[in-house]
Amino acid sequence: MSLIYLVAGARPNFMKIAPIVRALQAQTALTFKIVHTGQHYDRDMNQVFFEELGIPQPDIFMGAGGGSHAQQTAKIMVAFEELCIAERPAAVLVVGDVNSTLACSIAAKKLNIPVAHVEAGLRSGDMTMPEEINRLVTDSITDWFFVTEPSAVTHLEREGKSASAIHYVGHVMVDNVLFQADKLTATDTSGFETSPFKAAQAEKGGRYGVITLHRPSNVDNAETMTRIAGALKEIAADIPLIFPVHPRTRANLASFGIDLGPNITLVGPQAYMAFLNLWKDATVILTDSGGLQEETTALGVPCITIRENTERPVTVDEGSNVLVGTDPARIVLEARKVLRGEGKQGRRPHLWDGKAAERIVAVLAKELA
Repeated sequence: MSLIYLVAGARPNFMKIAPIVRALQAQTALTFKIVHTGQHYDRDMNQVFFEELGIPQPDIFMGAGGGSHAQQTAKIMVAFEELCIAERPAAVLVVGDVNSTLACSIAAKKLNIPVAHVEAGLRSGDMTMPEEINRLVTDSITDWFFVTEPSAVTHLEREGKSASAIHYVGHVMVDNVLFQADKLTATDTSGFETSPFKAAQAEKGGRYGVITLHRPSNVDNAETMTRIAGALKEIAADIPLIFPVHPRTRANLASFGIDLGPNITLVGPQAYMAFLNLWKDATVILTDSGGLQEETTALGVPCITIRENTERPVTVDEGSNVLVGTDPARIVLEARKVLRGEGKQGRRPHLWDGKAAERIVAVLAKELA
């Protein structure tokens, strides 16, 4: 059987490879190993986390650790090259747009090992985003492009990629959120940190909003963060908000002297299932996350994205996402539309049906036969 390395470097990557692992486990033509580069080391990634996702612990942990973008990328490339030389997998599959995606693609390709990129072709057009550089370079050397939405096909064709190498398969992130939401119906949620908040809102009618902010362009700039915080405080006068705060964001709130007021509940970062249990029933999401734009569209939850651009335009064109930039007036305007029941009515895009991973595995089995 052909061996595929499944590369993951950061926590969201595991959500993306989890459906692929389950699809690979259901067939006999291919075998796989999960490679954790250690780009982000999360002490919460214990056995329970992988049990939640329905996948085994990583077969290989490289322990790359932090550092600057160049340092981290270099460490991952050196370690992954040694791994590939020792075992020579038939293919390397990378997901998303983190430094591990870029580093492992380059190392594999220089050893003439074919590369499969899941979430290929996404483009924000913003070259100040490290993720955009990672996407462009990875796609420049990819052999099989697994695409989530029509805009990605357009980008890849414009960049000269062969149509036969582009596979519009749907979205593994959606596979995962549908799988996890189904599991949640049989899960005891009483022990989740945010369950008391959710229960308290249920007693008052059940309406609440969820905030996530972590992008440097938003949270590392005092003026921008202050403007966004002002909008959030105004919205919180109409509906209670809960904010699982990224550590860097929390540090910046303190250093900038920003007080979000009594109507915004601050909590720590949440485990996947706990966070899903929180946001899936929210009235509105206010975020700058990429993945959450897609997950909210999959479950039909109104999402207001506090960014000037998005590499996931299908969530705006068809889904429940509205792109508002960082203008406080626009943020408040769109949130109040949702609260009045006048928010956008989106739909789940084509092929976001929970079967993207099966399509990916079918293509790889054929290509590696």
